[in-house]
Amino acid sequence: MRSLAQRLLIHIRQHELLKAGDRVGVAVSGGIDSVALLRLLLELRGELGIVLSVVHFNHKLRGAESDADEQFVAELARRHDLEFFCDSDDVAGHAREEGVSLETAARELRYGFFRSLLEVTSGANAPAQIESLSRSAESAAPPAVLNKVATAHTLDDQAETVLMRVIRGAGLRGLGGIHPRIPVEDEHGETCGEIIRPLLATRRHELEQYLKEIAQPWREDSSNSETHFTRNRVRQLVVPLLEKEFNPAITETLAELAEIARGEEDFWDNEIAGWMGTAVHWSEPEWARGRGGNGLIQISNGEDRIDKSSGLVMNATVDRVWFLGEPIAAQRRLIKAIGDEADIPLEFRHVDEILRFAASETGSRNALFLPRGWKVRREPEQLVFLTPDPSEPDTVQNYEYEFEVPGQVILRETGTILEVRRIPAAGEAGYNPDHLLDAESLPRRLRVRNWRPGDRFWPAHTKSPKKIKDLLQERHVAQPERGLWPVIVSEGEIVWMRGFPSPAKLRAKPGRDSVTITEMPLPDPAIR
Repeated sequence: MRSLAQRLLIHIRQHELLKAGDRVGVAVSGGIDSVALLRLLLELRGELGIVLSVVHFNHKLRGAESDADEQFVAELARRHDLEFFCDSDDVAGHAREEGVSLETAARELRYGFFRSLLEVTSGANAPAQIESLSRSAESAAPPAVLNKVATAHTLDDQAETVLMRVIRGAGLRGLGGIHPRIPVEDEHGETCGEIIRPLLATRRHELEQYLKEIAQPWREDSSNSETHFTRNRVRQLVVPLLEKEFNPAITETLAELAEIARGEEDFWDNEIAGWMGTAVHWSEPEWARGRGGNGLIQISNGEDRIDKSSGLVMNATVDRVWFLGEPIAAQRRLIKAIGDEADIPLEFRHVDEILRFAASETGSRNALFLPRGWKVRREPEQLVFLTPDPSEPDTVQNYEYEFEVPGQVILRETGTILEVRRIPAAGEAGYNPDHLLDAESLPRRLRVRNWRPGDRFWPAHTKSPKKIKDLLQERHVAQPERGLWPVIVSEGEIVWMRGFPSPAKLRAKPGRDSVTITEMPLPDPAIR
């Protein structure tokens, strides 16, 4: 047994990724990592006592090249007498329909296929169902029933993922990166299998060397060299720079950070589950009384969920004195957990506002607006998260302010400060180009207001202008936040919209000054 296979065996056993009797579909794209994973597991299957098959998803993004990859993987499965499961879909079309990147669309469809294999093969009629999904290698053996799908994510992939999330912004959960295993649930909520990543402790160059040693060919994906994909830029530009200039072991360091973050996240999940059972109480809102329901609900150990089948959503109440006595990390976690439970999409800025609002003893207002119509009410001894009353009309008060470039403007309606700064041509390197505007294309004075019916905006990377109403609906922004969403107007044209790339024609140009626009929460949300 080769040393790499021996190390992989130790890793699999240490993390209990596979056990005797597992029927594993190895996700093989045809590239170095996935082909090496298949060959390594072929070496280890006797030792592990597992049954292998090959899984391939054709993304149809590279025409004949994608089809050739599929044929290569099919032949690899046939040569090793393995069952072959294959599917394909229009990734580009899915990306357009959902308004997501090609990378995201490909992942969604690929993992959807993996999950469908595990769900289909977990039922009593699995062999009959699987026949329609598999192209059997020339073997008389019946189709394999899968309970796990193994993907070939490496230690390099882990480091790249963590780095991308640091760049984009992430909490501890995001820094956990790629998890070694993902439970997959069927439509009834029952676990039907797992997606596992056995190579997370293995470097990519080790896999390439292994394939050369065993004279196993692989396919090169031409899209791996295309720098418009974020991961490719990180892989080709950022990681080599960090290795050369700052830390030769940056890949291992980032992977270790991910492992530490996952451990911390597990600890906090357990802590918050306990608090959700003792410190957070759920009750029927006043507007819903008389329409049925069970009155007060208390969640037990984070396991029981609010029954929303009746159409009712519950208010959440927290003891304010206890809450303010907890460390800031615990406060943030609890607020986020309430948001997750109540399906309120709380970003960091929302959580930060709630914390400062909860601690404030001043201000004329004792309520703070949250996404999707929710509010949090501050009482002397309690914080109460109030679900919106669907019978109340959505009322939004329009606002509009003029300001100079550079400058600041306070948006009391949104509880934020808008800061507009001018960046010299030589100082653009640290900024996201998607959110920079060409300074020479903007007048000295601009106006910021909430969007109005009929407004359209044309963010970069899209084919045509769209109604702002549609853009916000696609992002699931609900009232009253939707109606208050800020835009900046220049001579009747919308040149900036919170959370969206700048218009292509107004993006910063090489050798010219640019403008950056940032939004920050007000120091005290009570002044709202």
